[in-house]
Amino acid sequence: MNFIQQTVVLIKPDGLQRGLVGAIINRFEIKGLKLVGLKMVNFTDEIVNEWYSHHKDKSFFADIKKFMTWTPIVAMVWEGVECINAVRKIVGITKARAAEAGSIRGDFGMSGSQNLIHASDSIESAEKERKMIFSADEIFVYHSGMDSLIYSKEDLDSQDSL
Repeated sequence: MNFIQQTVVLIKPDGLQRGLVGAIINRFEIKGLKLVGLKMVNFTDEIVNEWYSHHKDKSFFADIKKFMTWTPIVAMVWEGVECINAVRKIVGITKARAAEAGSIRGDFGMSGSQNLIHASDSIESAEKERKMIFSADEIFVYHSGMDSLIYSKEDLDSQDSL
């Protein structure tokens, strides 16, 4: 059964500085995902420490912290049927030089660490990340008239709302 998911996407400082915000957002809109949360935010040391806690003991952690606090980031929540995997395919693998052409990292990136974008990797991480950045009133529920053009009848029949 298909189900609606929400996922967090961050446009990192390099994507913002390079003027790729519109091009990146466009990739998700073209796919048919629904933007339900959007804002710019400054990552604090505390947010970086929690967000990248799995890297805190690694030699490159200080570089991550410096990079992620350099400029604001663009934080988004996207929604759609089984959207977490769809978003990760659009984003591409972490090492941008090896990412497939057609993915965001494959088309716009060359670095392993400055890789333009973050996308949640699971339902659990999406929920945790969303709560770290967005309050409940910053996530919007609305009907998109495009749903019947994006999803099949079977997809829509298995959902309460899109």
